[in-house]
Amino acid sequence: MSERLLLKVGGSVVTEKGMQGVASPGAIAAIASEIAAYSGGSLCLVHGAGSFGHPEAKRYGLAAGADRTNREGIALTHEAVCRLNQMMVEALRGAGADAVGIHPLGCSWARAGRLVSLETRPLQHLMDMGIIPVLHGDVVMDEVQGACIVSGDQIVSFLGERLAFTRVGLATDVPGVLSAGGEVIEEIPADISPEVFAGGSRNTDVTGGMAGKVRELQQLASLGLPSDIFHLSRISDFLHGRPHGGTRVVGRMNYG
Repeated sequence: MSERLLLKVGGSVVTEKGMQGVASPGAIAAIASEIAAYSGGSLCLVHGAGSFGHPEAKRYGLAAGADRTNREGIALTHEAVCRLNQMMVEALRGAGADAVGIHPLGCSWARAGRLVSLETRPLQHLMDMGIIPVLHGDVVMDEVQGACIVSGDQIVSFLGERLAFTRVGLATDVPGVLSAGGEVIEEIPADISPEVFAGGSRNTDVTGGMAGKVRELQQLASLGLPSDIFHLSRISDFLHGRPHGGTRVVGRMNYG
């Protein structure tokens, strides 16, 4: 059976840490090459913002909302993440994959920082045609607070709940969720707080760090869709269904 995969690559792996608005072209090219070589089914790609967007969002306080006093931050943040998205799409097309950028600002609506709508029908049709929709973390208009930042991880959770994906994976700059001793935690159930497992990010991140990623994936796991967190270098393993040495987020723990 042909698979339908949802893959998210972290902003920290496609941008240079600590350098505002600087991409990592080597990582982007490697990701594009591995995705273009995948032929086992259809794919939807989501990427984080990394050093594109997070600094602007933080400077203008968009995580807390927007009004006329900080509205300039909406355009600056969106422009930054769109630049990175264009780089991702161009790399995919250059590697031989058909891809098109999808910007959440224009097709989404949020309430108090959470997505309540994102038009999925175009994504479905694009994948049916063999085209990769490429979404990204973005600033989104919010009916309660004017605007908010929606992370790539929240987008993964939203799409995973509404489209029939067979597998979901997050590629990061670490080999999985790490314990306090630095070892990969092989499995995290949906009913245990992610803070037990995951620390915060060392870099500027207005969307929750590793604990935020796990929390979003736990929502999917509670609905019956497990997911995987693994190192960037294991994308090909994930795409082809091979062991990737990372963390699996699963349903509730069986307490016997």
